[in-house]
Amino acid sequence: MLGLMFIALSCSLKAIADDRFANVKINSQSVNGSTYMLTGAGGNIGVSAGKDGILIIDDQFAPLADKIAQALSDIAEQPTKYVINTHYHGDHTGSNAYFKEVQDSTIFAHDNVRKRLKANKAHTHAALPVVTYGQGLTFHFNDDTIKVTHLPAGHTDSDSVVYFEKANVLHAGDLFFQGRFPYIDLEGGGTVSGYISNVATVLEMIDSDTKIIPGHGKLADKSAYQASLEMMQQTAKYVADKKSDGASLAVVLKDGLDKRWKDWAWNFITEEKWITTLYNGQ
Repeated sequence: MLGLMFIALSCSLKAIADDRFANVKINSQSVNGSTYMLTGAGGNIGVSAGKDGILIIDDQFAPLADKIAQALSDIAEQPTKYVINTHYHGDHTGSNAYFKEVQDSTIFAHDNVRKRLKANKAHTHAALPVVTYGQGLTFHFNDDTIKVTHLPAGHTDSDSVVYFEKANVLHAGDLFFQGRFPYIDLEGGGTVSGYISNVATVLEMIDSDTKIIPGHGKLADKSAYQASLEMMQQTAKYVADKKSDGASLAVVLKDGLDKRWKDWAWNFITEEKWITTLYNGQ
């Protein structure tokens, strides 16, 4: 009886999850050359599509896998050979199982992505990345050189950015929430100082003509990324100074941030959550 109840509950939860994504549309946007960006629910997907096949960066949630595959086939009738995970969060790795098992794609990720996914009992371990790296790796694909670079702990302890040299396109993963307060996963190895330092490092890798696919938000450029860095630097200093003066978290929350940062708040990372992250992540 308990077994039947568990199966029924599992089916019910899956139905709820599927309903959540039922109306999500995967939109495709040409970026430059053979690169594209897909948006839907979860992290933005970077795409290289051409004569060598398809390579994607991140793959959103599992219930969206079929829709993602259809959007890719609309770009090019080619197999999806490679998947790169920028970090371990489920809104960036959720469709790994589909691409590995159905599309026969090879999944690449930093060592810590595999470790963290493997430690999650709810994860489908058959879909773990099969190629992992420490510092980075390079793809020579679709007439471009695609460099994957791991950075020190920032958003998580497993972050990578991906740069297309010829197209001059950067996929920043969740080291860039365009126009929003970022999510820094302190429990996943992320740090405030590391996140800010990593963004400064990545900005040195690109120029004013680089097109940036953020982990979340609209296609951007270097000036937008620079604005994000300046917001983080200034709000982090403000909270750090208050904390150094002996202010409790409750006091800092009550005082709030300067009104010029109001528009950076969003449903997931409100001003309160951002202040809390800055205070606890010091």
